[in-house]
Amino acid sequence: MAQSDRPLLARDDSRDSIREANEEDALLTGQASPTSRSERSRSQKYREAGLSVYAILATITIVALAIVVNHESRRAHAKTPGNRWGEHGKPTGKRNLIFMVSDGMGPASLSMTRSFRQYTEVLPKEDVLVLDEHLIGSSRTRSSNSLITDSAAGATAFSCGMKSYNGAISVLPDHTPCGTVLEAAKRAGYMTGLVVTTRLTDATPACFAAHVNSRAYEDIIAEQMVGNYPLGQTVDVLIGGGRCHFLPNTTEGSCRQDDTDVVKMAQEEFGYSYVDNRKDFDNLRGKSGVKLPLLALMAETDIPYEIDRVHMDDMYPSEAEMAQLALDVLEAATKDSDKGFFLMIEGSRIDHAGHGNDPAAQVREVLAHDKAFATVLDFLEDADAPGVVVGTSDHETGALAVGLQRKHEVYPVYAWYPSVLANASHSASYISHKWAAYLDSRTGQKASRKKKSEFIRHELFQKDFGIYDVLDEEVDSIIDATIFWPPSWIFADLISQRARIGWSSHGHTAVDVNIYASDPKHARALVGNHENTEVGKFLADFLEVDVEAVTRELVKKRMRTHDQGEDDWAWMGPMRPPFSEASHDQDLHAGLYRSRSGEHFEAQIHEGQVLA
Repeated sequence: MAQSDRPLLARDDSRDSIREANEEDALLTGQASPTSRSERSRSQKYREAGLSVYAILATITIVALAIVVNHESRRAHAKTPGNRWGEHGKPTGKRNLIFMVSDGMGPASLSMTRSFRQYTEVLPKEDVLVLDEHLIGSSRTRSSNSLITDSAAGATAFSCGMKSYNGAISVLPDHTPCGTVLEAAKRAGYMTGLVVTTRLTDATPACFAAHVNSRAYEDIIAEQMVGNYPLGQTVDVLIGGGRCHFLPNTTEGSCRQDDTDVVKMAQEEFGYSYVDNRKDFDNLRGKSGVKLPLLALMAETDIPYEIDRVHMDDMYPSEAEMAQLALDVLEAATKDSDKGFFLMIEGSRIDHAGHGNDPAAQVREVLAHDKAFATVLDFLEDADAPGVVVGTSDHETGALAVGLQRKHEVYPVYAWYPSVLANASHSASYISHKWAAYLDSRTGQKASRKKKSEFIRHELFQKDFGIYDVLDEEVDSIIDATIFWPPSWIFADLISQRARIGWSSHGHTAVDVNIYASDPKHARALVGNHENTEVGKFLADFLEVDVEAVTRELVKKRMRTHDQGEDDWAWMGPMRPPFSEASHDQDLHAGLYRSRSGEHFEAQIHEGQVLA
């Protein structure tokens, strides 16, 4: 049998073995084998040449990378001359700080919105929200008197860096005022601003520029925000809703208790320029020299939910548009200053959608806030001065669950359906008001139960919700609704059930909320889990401002802002609020009977005036 034909394991490999042994000896002794010296010499030369070429190429690559990195670094520093980030994550000179509050947004809201966006925009599962990419930690939210905070106590923790009771607007449990980071920033030479999608007099914005014993004192808050309080004018840019609290009660569209004209006060006593409509707002966006301070009241109460606002874009600006205007005018105003600015931006109505248990409205609100966050990031990237955006929520609202088990005697379905939310073109609140308007119309007043049912099926469920499988008992529940369980809650519940979205509350919860930042290196103190007061302390520390000095100034000063005869109010209002936070549920139901009508109460709920 020929050698080549023998089985592999049966071949005589003695000659190969001898050659391998000789080569091994050569390696051990350093002497080349006589039989392979010339062959190994050529091989070694090739190997050495290859290594030399590799070393040269590697060196060239490293040098090239160093040049690119150095160029980019020089370009970045050239963009912000004289301003460097210090070793503690703060600039050593001029800086900007943008603080974004996603009112009522918990972690589940992000999960729901992320999946909704992937579904509606046909995106891969790896695609995430801008906020997702900037998550750095979480915040514990309890107030001084409750494991579950409200927005007032939550925002006081942000503005003052201290805990207080539910309902407190930058006032401590002993009813003394606490200085805010915005006020301290203004005292230090920074420009300041507040941008919100709710009323400017609502709890969160109020906590940065007002001090009252109860969030219910929105008339007083309006006056303080424009400067009618011990510190004078402290906010350079005010953009949001809540016009009704700035107009005298003798004016159409006012909701004030008195005839004080706060708009006139702002203009004549504190020098504010004023806009109250989309056209004038858009004109400001095109100008380079907007006169500050600026008061822009873009809605009578709250800016409509984003799901409704897009149908009224010619009337109301978006959160991102309002944020962009504020950023532009504040940057222009600080161009020649050695100080930058502090701006608080709130995605306010995420909270209202949570109170209403309306998932279709909430996903659009979260997306609007995500877009505003991206707007701020783009601004920071192009800005001349270095800056940081930090974001978090004051609390979670609604106890949202992205998944719902309807029948407990069967195993739950592991699914939820974004398509149901995508089919909705309006909020439950909008549809509820549409239903109320129909009932008040001449047609509705004369309509039979059958006609009402047809209106609900075709004009509300099909046209506005995209729901065609509505049941008779569901239609009946709308017709027979009471003020204790208003139509808007029923509409929201029906869409939630179909989407398999669960809620366990119409109020707030104690869930920890997320913390976001443009760069964790510039917000190291907030990486991980923290008390909400630590967020407030970070804001003051980043700007290097003295909040305690403002507190001392406020405590020393005394001032009265209202003339009510024998019942003069101190500048922070009465210590006892009009309802007791400790018995909120009882007071809420008692308030139902004081309302002019069920529709009025429902509007209060969904405008955030009762449950926020």
